[in-house]
Amino acid sequence: MKGGFRQSMAWLHTWSGLVVGWVLFAIFVTGTASYYRADITRWMRPELAQVAPVAAADLPAVAERAVAYLETHAPRAKTWFIGLPQADRPLLDLFWRTRPGEPPGHVLLNPHTGAESAVRKTMGGDFLYRFHFELHMPPLWGRWIVGICAMIMLIALISGIVIHKRIFADFFTFRRDKAPRRSFLDAHNVTGVLALPFHLMITYTGIVTLALMYMPWGVTAAYKGDSQTFFAESGQITAPRLPAGQPAALAPVGPMVEQALATVPETLEWLTIANRGDAHATVVAVFEEPHGLSHEHPQVAFDGVTGAVLEVRSGGLKPAAKTFTTMVGLHEAHFAGPALRLLFFLCGVMGSAMVATGLVLWSLARLPKAEARPPLGLRLVQALNIGSIAGLPAGIAVYFLANRLLPPDLTGRSAWEIRAFFAAWIAAVLIPLARPHRRAWSEMLMLVAGLCLAVIVTDVATVEGHPLRRLGEGEALFLWFDGAIGTLAVLFAAAARKVARYRAQSHAERRREPIYSASPERARA
Repeated sequence: MKGGFRQSMAWLHTWSGLVVGWVLFAIFVTGTASYYRADITRWMRPELAQVAPVAAADLPAVAERAVAYLETHAPRAKTWFIGLPQADRPLLDLFWRTRPGEPPGHVLLNPHTGAESAVRKTMGGDFLYRFHFELHMPPLWGRWIVGICAMIMLIALISGIVIHKRIFADFFTFRRDKAPRRSFLDAHNVTGVLALPFHLMITYTGIVTLALMYMPWGVTAAYKGDSQTFFAESGQITAPRLPAGQPAALAPVGPMVEQALATVPETLEWLTIANRGDAHATVVAVFEEPHGLSHEHPQVAFDGVTGAVLEVRSGGLKPAAKTFTTMVGLHEAHFAGPALRLLFFLCGVMGSAMVATGLVLWSLARLPKAEARPPLGLRLVQALNIGSIAGLPAGIAVYFLANRLLPPDLTGRSAWEIRAFFAAWIAAVLIPLARPHRRAWSEMLMLVAGLCLAVIVTDVATVEGHPLRRLGEGEALFLWFDGAIGTLAVLFAAAARKVARYRAQSHAERRREPIYSASPERARA
């Protein structure tokens, strides 16, 4: 780390990006896909097209059916969660927590009959969403790792701003026909600078959303570890009630749902029933957040025994809580309409490209000066680059393929979809170790393109209601989804062709090429 301040920042930018780059790429890709989480879930459950939507006037009866099912199948559960039918998910989504040591329960019901739904078991877009901030690990470990990576990402962004003396010129500079390192550097600069406000916002707000987990000491000291009281006093939830220890029957929830719908104008999303069978049973109706930046859910709490309203939470957050919920809203973009959501998605794509080009630049800058075999460490980095940049999209494509090809009644079906995802990803990391580097890039990129095309073909072949099989009739979501996957196939095929046609430079040509190094001046064309 010799040299002046700018050179030190360049060193920090380079190594901070490499150390967590592969994890950051996975976080960016799955986070970008999560902007269309509900659409992905709908696509992965094509049977939903056959379920009739539920009118708001029918919600009280639907809630009663859910309670009847839970009374029979989860009578010992401590808490019931009833996800009510929505426009994009017209099913009853039931979840319950049992006693310590017992696994929680989960089931989907037909809202019109109360019977278990025949919709295929899948995590859908929720898998990508949760992977984005948990990496499919135990939540505590996964969120800590993602948080540390996000903090390092923020360091890389700030140090990148410091070392770019030509940041506005780089905004308009992209020389794709120049030497590889020059082209990749331009691509890294353009994707980083063009969406820089988004990158800073999404990284910082991502850290803030989990700030209480990273720094819990203030709440722990002030509330003696009682986080529920903290959330209630800040206005984020209704006040919880401790069990009274006296048995009492749960009142019908239908009238409570009717009263909640008359109190809050937003869409009713779910019910939480706590302490069922106790004199302090509570039913909480939770609504969709109003349109705006703040991610806050209006709530109405009822006494579960008498049906009386205990509390109404609709706005009125304390300033600190309002700031926090606004940060969460910015990060998740629930407020965004179709055009703004697409802009967020494209910025996420640029973030993924920024991380990917940075990883490739690191390995290109350290190629041997002579025509010699790269050292083992560099070969490992090259394989990990291919395994991340090509392997992760391959794994996601296999995840979609497994959704269409696995038998609908397979036991543990959703877990098998996830296993297919990881199996493909692991294979994509191992294969480049046994192949020449340039061929591995070309082959893996072409493999991803082929898998994307296979997703489209399989979708059309297995979904009877697909618009391409019904001459334009059917749900347009399938066309949009397949169109997006087809676009990715074209992009990956073009990249594979570009790599395959690339002529390796001689040592003399590489010596004349500008080097991506710690000195910004040396990186100029």
